[in-house]
Amino acid sequence: MNNQVKSAARVLELLEWLSGQTTPVKLNQVTGSLDLPKSSAFGLLSTLVSRGYVVKTADDRYELVDAFRQGFGWVGGFESILRPVALPIIEALRDRINETVFVCVRTAQQDARLVCKAVSTQHIRYDTSDDSVLPGYATVMGRVLLAYQDPQIVDDYFTKTELKPFSPTTPTTEEAVRAELDQIRRDGYGVIIDQYAQGGAGIAAPIRGQNGDVVAVVDLATVTSRFEIQRDRMRAAVLECAAEISARLGYRDIASGLDETSTPEGVA
Repeated sequence: MNNQVKSAARVLELLEWLSGQTTPVKLNQVTGSLDLPKSSAFGLLSTLVSRGYVVKTADDRYELVDAFRQGFGWVGGFESILRPVALPIIEALRDRINETVFVCVRTAQQDARLVCKAVSTQHIRYDTSDDSVLPGYATVMGRVLLAYQDPQIVDDYFTKTELKPFSPTTPTTEEAVRAELDQIRRDGYGVIIDQYAQGGAGIAAPIRGQNGDVVAVVDLATVTSRFEIQRDRMRAAVLECAAEISARLGYRDIASGLDETSTPEGVA
């Protein structure tokens, strides 16, 4: 059962997102990144401005008050822990494979929101904007997160979501997407080839928190031609990366023999 209070969750999600922005943001960036109606986003921001948590600049942009960004550990929530833990690990993976690596968390709408990335230095490479929110059913990151979500939430997702094609091979029926989710749970990772972006491919694995729940996803994204050549190497690398981040978050995978129970600074 999901006992979240929707209004409280929205406020916290907005604060957490603002804490990760390095420059003031426009209202449309908030609505696009968090999938909020314009009126709701404006109301939340206005409330935070009036209470002194957020500043509205002269050109109608918003930013978290620096004192809260620096002085209170709860501002930023889980993402403020995940980002510094994951970034050096995905940068090491990027340096080893020289392909782009993403880490995403799920949104309240069951899409995948980018938390951090390490971009390939190759001339032809895969990338996405820093504030990207990627559709749950159509991307490998979204599918991995959806595959490990509560079944009732998945049912609700299909009830509310229009399955639009992003390429000629995007699965656009509930049956087809559920088959992808089943395959992810069987394999422990997900693969996508040309279904979201023509010429783009990727392989993603779940990141688990201390209690074993899937809390994020790591994705190694590349162009399809290079993926076909290095599929096995990329699969092994992304699974190793996900396991390392999970261990740093306090997850102990007894089945694989991992005995890393140390927790990063700031994790209770």
